[in-house]
Amino acid sequence: MRLILAALLLLALPGVAVAQSTPAEQTMMQTVAGEHDRHIALLERLVNQNSGTLNLEGVRIVGDMVRAELEPLGFAVRWVDMAETGRAGHLIATHPGRGRNILLIGHLDTVFEADGPFQTFQRDGARATGPGIGDDKGGVVVIIAALRAMQAAGTLGDANITVVLTGDEERIGSPAAIARRDLVEAGRAAAFALEFENLAVENEADFGTIARRSSNNWTLTTTGRTGHSSGVFNDTLGYGAIYEMARILDGFRRELPEPNLTYNVGVITGGTPAAIDAEGFSVTASGKTNIVASTAIARGDLRTLTADQDARIRAGMQAIVSAHLPRTEAELVFGEGGYPPMAPSEGNRALLTQLNVVNRDLGLPEMAEYDPARRGAADSGFVAQDVDTLGGLGVSGGGAHADGEWVDLDSLVRQSQRAAVLISRLSLGQP
Repeated sequence: MRLILAALLLLALPGVAVAQSTPAEQTMMQTVAGEHDRHIALLERLVNQNSGTLNLEGVRIVGDMVRAELEPLGFAVRWVDMAETGRAGHLIATHPGRGRNILLIGHLDTVFEADGPFQTFQRDGARATGPGIGDDKGGVVVIIAALRAMQAAGTLGDANITVVLTGDEERIGSPAAIARRDLVEAGRAAAFALEFENLAVENEADFGTIARRSSNNWTLTTTGRTGHSSGVFNDTLGYGAIYEMARILDGFRRELPEPNLTYNVGVITGGTPAAIDAEGFSVTASGKTNIVASTAIARGDLRTLTADQDARIRAGMQAIVSAHLPRTEAELVFGEGGYPPMAPSEGNRALLTQLNVVNRDLGLPEMAEYDPARRGAADSGFVAQDVDTLGGLGVSGGGAHADGEWVDLDSLVRQSQRAAVLISRLSLGQP
């Protein structure tokens, strides 16, 4: 309550922080601050409804909750069923207007499935915890709060806005071409895209996200001749599958390092025999110290900043794989359905510049570019090659994807205020 009163008092004082904002923008600021308790209550309801990616009914229920918020604002809301990809579906809401189309991106699902222990919203002052509270239910509430403020200020009426909230961001359905078809189409039709994943904060300073790295999986399988270990390294048995695996992984480490590139090994097994399950999560192996291993399997991810870097590194990995140790073979397979990079671009930087104009006019600190190597992949990567994109416009917090995930509830105010003014200005073509 003290935060709301302070914000309203600030807005009532001429010539202070918001001297450069218009009367409509001051109304947006006041509306967001005045509805702070409402937004927290909405966040609590969303968090308390489990919507783990594989909880299809839960994802649909959260979609219905968001529909109830958007339809009164004049949005036409539809549900795109994704049964063919094994997922619940996506919520797409459109608000036709005369201005340039602005695409707002978020997601309904979380990493926390219905059988996990972390299930409820808990508040302690300005800090709240809950499954998916920041990733991405806090971002969804920022979108709703910003749109409500625009309606109150009269800037929503002519705004041309599309909202796409995916239901499988945390575990994308297959095939990805179908799972992200509607988002890609929305990106191609938009003038700008704004993504509402967590805000990047460091040393109490807010940062802008103009780039994100990709996220793709790979599986490496090595094979060798098996037999008594006394014959290892000879011309008959060669080196075995595990030595071949070690050579390749160490080659990745030694030969390929460069900025904005990682290739983590998440799971590995080897022996006679060795296997990995269809999902790529669980491995089995058996063997003895006096038996040369016949099979080794490793699975990991690859994260790159640009499409060119991705193609070049994949080729480099394959070259290392192909230089086999004697009597061994190896195969490196890249998975389908990964997240493309949101590469840095001058258009993305221009969007951050426009956001910083908003920050100055509203009396908020300006935001520097955040290091993309410190950000995860997101749905914005699917549209960034077609439209100027700015990410990380959701709430601030921490502990994403872990029990105890938390957000700073006060950040709901400044993020919704920033978003309302930025969307209004972009839609109307204002600097």
